[in-house]
Amino acid sequence: MYRYLIIIERGGQNLSAYVPDLPGCAATGATHDELLANMREAITLHLQGMIEDGERIPAPNSDPAYVEVAPPQAVP
Repeated sequence: MYRYLIIIERGGQNLSAYVPDLPGCAATGATHDELLANMREAITLHLQGMIEDGERIPAPNSDPAYVEVAPPQAVP
């Protein structure tokens, strides 16, 4: 069982996500639950395609982190 980090981005009317460890693997959804279900399916299909193409399945290698920054001051 693999556990991949996904990055979720909010759009105007939906959500999208991608997997940093699996370039090209992405999905969208109208709700958070729909996005997670679609992402799970996208990852499964992506890994199946890699196996069919004889590619090595990469082990998850991404870690989440946040960086806090103060917004820059406007120049008068």
